[in-house]
Amino acid sequence: MRVLGIDPGTAICGFGVVERNGSRLQVIDYGVLTTPAHTPMPDRLTTLYHGLVDLIEKYQPERVGVEELFFNKNVTTAITVAQARGVILLAARLAGLPVSEYTPLQVKQGIVGYGRATKHQMIVMTMRLLGIREKISPDDAADALAIAICTLLQERQAERWGMPK
Repeated sequence: MRVLGIDPGTAICGFGVVERNGSRLQVIDYGVLTTPAHTPMPDRLTTLYHGLVDLIEKYQPERVGVEELFFNKNVTTAITVAQARGVILLAARLAGLPVSEYTPLQVKQGIVGYGRATKHQMIVMTMRLLGIREKISPDDAADALAIAICTLLQERQAERWGMPK
């Protein structure tokens, strides 16, 4: 199974493509989609949408995993991330792909086993799980890979227990 993990954002949107063959995880690609600062929001969202469509067409994932909105004290940031999430969900659905959503706490628990894991702990464990030797950069790409791994782990659990996906 191949999954596209997404860490939403309008300035920087992380992506990670991971495949599972049996119990083996393999990274296919990762990186970020970016939009220039001071670009009007409709243009940023359009750029993000087209970038996602290109990734879906190139890598042909079977599912998309995306981080749920984490509301912090900066309402403006939360609104722009929510807009990016809307574009991500739309791109996935228009491509006919099922979407799994995870809170940051769920991703940390799934990868490290501890919901309050540090960014460093997350990156190190993601690297170990995927056999990556060089530090994953930027952090948005590392987060997207972690989301992809969580999606694959959830799929595997569903298969083991005969549960619907």
